[in-house]
Formats: sequence, structure tokens, C-alpha cells
Amino acid sequence: MSPTPAPDTRRSAEEAAAAFPPLLVAADRVASTVAQGVHGRRRVGQGETFWQYRQFAFGDSPRDIDWRRSARSDRLFVRQTEWEAAQSVWLWPDLTASMRYSSGRNVPEKQTRAAILALALASLLNRGGERIALLDKPDSPATGRAALDRIAMTVMHDMAQEPETYEVPPVPALPRYGTVVLISDFMVEEETLLAFLREMAARGVRGHLLQVLDPSEAHLPFRGRTRFRGLETEGELLVGRAESLHAGYMARLESLQTALGTFAQRAGWSYGIHTTDATPEPALLSLFMAMTEARHAGA
Repeated sequence: MSPTPAPDTRRSAEEAAAAFPPLLVAADRVASTVAQGVHGRRRVGQGETFWQYRQFAFGDSPRDIDWRRSARSDRLFVRQTEWEAAQSVWLWPDLTASMRYSSGRNVPEKQTRAAILALALASLLNRGGERIALLDKPDSPATGRAALDRIAMTVMHDMAQEPETYEVPPVPALPRYGTVVLISDFMVEEETLLAFLREMAARGVRGHLLQVLDPSEAHLPFRGRTRFRGLETEGELLVGRAESLHAGYMARLESLQTALGTFAQRAGWSYGIHTTDATPEPALLSLFMAMTEARHAGA
């Protein structure tokens, strides 16, 4: 269970979330059209393979407590099975420094869009009875309103803090059949990114990738004398003719996207691209339907 945020932290998180309600309302409208076909996949009885014990957390049902294991400690433990892992989804909205970019006043920052998509997806999954958690946080996957609220508060808190600068998130020991959703610009060193993805796929983890780009990153429309400022450790670059960079930049972007698409196809994952000048609803629907299809294929 996460500690209760201090008043100043809560206020900062609420301010950071000020732009969320309109898009979350739109996401709820999308959820209403697909939720009727979504059903939780809980099973009980014999034949479940033990995965791990975890500590009892807020939102868990007391009937799930393993009293024999808990008797050996001063804490309560819940027994988890691989079938439960099959219903668990770990979300990672990239909130690192490079995501705090927008090319125009009417275009949201990439991190804002990534956060909204992640929270809207969490809401949809929660409606279907899926267990949800954040990939880079210690909380175990859980379902219910308390789990959704905890994720929302954590994301909004992180958005109000100084951003991290790591290339890929630290990965916990995920179980087989678990699902990860990574929402990022994926603009990191290609081999580092692919090694990170291959490690998860090798464990039997299912995954979905959504690349979020600012329209200027998708097309590099700059011309003439242009100063490029890095948001992390890249420094600055002053270019006399920005259009001279266009061909090389687009080739590298195409290489990255081809590599991600190839990886996803071979691993049985999904991969999509979304630009922040577009509305979020189609991207959310496509991502959610890809997850639904993958779930049915693996059932």
C-alpha cells in the first residue's frame, strides 16, 4: 500500500491532472462501447499453478488470505497463481524528461498524452476485472476502484516531480503470462531498447507497445536556422539549415519503427504509433482491442 500523499504533493498532483478530465470522459465513452464484450477471466478450483506469495494489500479480499503462510509471519499474505498472472497488466507511461516536449501551444506534451492513455486504459481494464499495476512501482497488481485511484495518484504525483532520465524502466521479475503495456516515444538507443524488450518476451510476458510522438518528431518540418535543445543529456545543436537533417533523421526514425514492428511481430506483441496532434480515442481503442485479441488468442 502506498503512503498517503502529503497535502503539498496532493495539491501538485491535482494541478498536474487539471487537463485530464475531458480526455478521461472521452475514454469512458470509448469504454462504454467495448466494455459489454469484456469479461474478467477469474477461475477458482483445482489445476492452478502456484506463482508466488505476496503481502496482503488494500483492495484485496480477506477470503484470499493464505492463513497457513501468514501464520509464519506477523504479516498477512495472499497466494497468487499463474492464472491470476494471466489477468495482470503492468502499465508504463513514460514520464521521463524527453517526454516533456510539445512543438506548439495547441499540442499537448507527450507525457501528458501518455499518462492520459495509460489511465484511460487502466479504467477500461479495471471494468473488465483485470488486475493492474505500474511496471516501475512496487505495488502488486490489483483490481477495483482503490487500485485504479492508487495508480492515478501515483502517475499524477510523478508528473509533478523532477523527471527521471533513464532510457528504459527497471523491470521487476514478471511472471509468465503477465502483460505489459509500454507507452513511450521509444527514442533511446535502439539496441538497449530491443534488449530490454527481448528479455521480457523471453520470459513469456505478453506485451503491447504504443509509440507517442509529437508531430514535429514524426515529420521534422523545421527549415532554416534552428536551435535544437535536448531535454535530458543531449545538450544543444544549432543548425544553419534544419532541412539538411531531414533525410537522415527520417531514416533513423524509420529504422527504429521497423525494428519495433519486427520485434512485435516475432514476439506476438502489438505495436502502434500515435501523434499528439490526433485525438487519443482511436489510439486507446486500437490498443485495447489489440489486448483483447491477444487475450482471446492465448486463452
